[in-house]
Order: sequence, then C-alpha cells, then structure tokens
Amino acid sequence: MKRATGINHIGVAVTSIADQMAFYRDVLGLEYEGEETVTDQKVRVAFFRCGAVRIELLEPTVPDSPIARFIEKRGQGLHHLAYGVEDLPARIEELQSRGIKMIDERPRPGAHGMGIAFIHPKSSHGVLTELCEALPTD
Repeated sequence: MKRATGINHIGVAVTSIADQMAFYRDVLGLEYEGEETVTDQKVRVAFFRCGAVRIELLEPTVPDSPIARFIEKRGQGLHHLAYGVEDLPARIEELQSRGIKMIDERPRPGAHGMGIAFIHPKSSHGVLTELCEALPTD
C-alpha cells in the first residue's frame, strides 16, 4: 500500500470568493496565489498558501454545479480534504481492489495542473476525500 505524501489542500465551499478574500488574505495573513476556473467542474477556485498546504476556496459558476448543490444542502464551509499521492491511476486501482468506493474511477483534470480523483464519502467515514497528483508538464 502506498502512502499519501501529505495534505495538498483543504477545499472550502463559498458563495463568493470576493466576499471571503479579505478574511483569508488580510485577517489570516495567507498568501494569495491566484484564481482559475475549472470549467468541467463548474467551479471557480482561489488558492491561499498556508505553509506547505493550500486553502482552496470553491465558488460555483452555475446554479447546478456540485458546489452550488453542496452549499444549498449544507451551507458554506469545509468541503473536502485533498491528499497528494504518487501514481494516481495505480492508487485508484489499489483502493478499488480493497472495496473503497470511488467517485472518479479515472483521474480527471483539476485546478493547479493536478490530476484528481475523489473517494466517495461513504468509504471515507463521511469526509469527501480528494487524491491529487501533479500532471506532467510538456
């Protein structure tokens, strides 16, 4: 069994990045690293650096996005924990062989040039868990 390499980021669902920016940047003093839109996930993300870990604010770009549905059901707040892994496709296969239910059976593109895959919360004791690995650069 391969181990996670560390916490990559903590995802926080928000209705507006602009409304929360000052708290993370000015109150907590985190380094703002920029924003990007992940079109296939219907989300805009902003990253803030806190030591070796990023805080990722997730803002829905359309009303039917997964993040919009999450906020509608649970409100703003902690959405997921993301762990860095090596050889993401092999890790997914290993987890499935152990009976772990995956939301993503294959890696898909995520923010910050990462390949990502989510473990279903039913297999991770209610915590939405993301696995991520830097995609090779050309």
